[in-house]
Amino acid sequence: MTNKICDLLGIEFPLLAFSHCRDVVAAVSRAGGMGVFGGVNCSPEMLEEELSWIDAHVDGKPYGLDIIVPNKVEGKGESPDPEAVLASIPEEHKQFTNEILERHGVDSERSAGDIEAVRLEQVASTENLRGGTAAAILEVAFRHPIGLVANALGIPPQVMLDLGQKHNVPVAALVGTKEHAMTQVAAGVDIIVAVGGEAGGHTGDISTLVLIPEICNMLDAIGDDTPVLAAGGIATGAQMAATMAMGASGAWCGSVWLTTAEAETNPVVKEKMLAASSRDTVRARSRTGKPSRQLRSPWTDAWQAEGAPSALPMPLQSLVAEPPLRVIDKLSQGDNQGAKDLATYWVGQGVGLMNEQMTAGQVVQGFKEDFITAYERLATNLGE
Repeated sequence: MTNKICDLLGIEFPLLAFSHCRDVVAAVSRAGGMGVFGGVNCSPEMLEEELSWIDAHVDGKPYGLDIIVPNKVEGKGESPDPEAVLASIPEEHKQFTNEILERHGVDSERSAGDIEAVRLEQVASTENLRGGTAAAILEVAFRHPIGLVANALGIPPQVMLDLGQKHNVPVAALVGTKEHAMTQVAAGVDIIVAVGGEAGGHTGDISTLVLIPEICNMLDAIGDDTPVLAAGGIATGAQMAATMAMGASGAWCGSVWLTTAEAETNPVVKEKMLAASSRDTVRARSRTGKPSRQLRSPWTDAWQAEGAPSALPMPLQSLVAEPPLRVIDKLSQGDNQGAKDLATYWVGQGVGLMNEQMTAGQVVQGFKEDFITAYERLATNLGE
């Protein structure tokens, strides 16, 4: 295909795959799309290892990187004390998570040590970013032949935009409203990723079907040619074609790769996703403190029930929810049925269309074939 995204990124098919799994990233790039590695949880050392592996397995094809670099990078010693952060988590919230575990046959006392260990790990990773590793992460990133860099939260800092321009690497930004898109364009980003409310993970509440034309029409009105990638609930080539008919130049997908053979998704959760319908997700603040869409389970139901504590601001709610969920994830892969029931992960409403496990390459091929079928269907309706 020939369009703005293919030309800008040097790819054959304008399908971008966001994944925390390097195997998925490499497979999608080899298949003609672009894999985008989610490196938000990586230290500089970990990122160096992951990108080096991708370099060796991508067959010279373009790939991208999605990270978070704050606009203001604080110096060492200026960030809050980790012990003080942990102490600020209300006991009510910790007790509530313990009660969920106990009701489903997970021994919270035996799991307490593992839960606290994860909390310490999370605080450390947050403090590392605040303490100045953002610059080191960017240094690592631009040592590698990345073909795209996306800032996962907010406006990319000027240093990222400058480095992107210096290294001829397009910079992308994710948005959930046309106002956010306008702000990103004014900041100088090269690609807008318009994320509809059907998406997995952090997402707004405007549907993809409305958001895409809203942003594309706004860009047309101001004479701006920044390409738009559509995201949110997209799991087929026909959906991709529909968004491109509305003005998008391609698609950015995350959920559809979670059930692929290469994905590192918990096998128990994979099976749940393959069996799920589009109604089996919930958008809630209970995991991170900000609205995020995830697979419904007794865990998510408990946080939505009457009498549940209110979600804390980010990042405190993550420190409440993520550690026990990590333990649940581990136990679910054994013989603990309660943990299997509770297990969940971020996923979009497109999960209802993810009914068969395939390789990442097969998913890309399926997108291509479905896209062509949709195009031919429209052409037939036009009498061509």
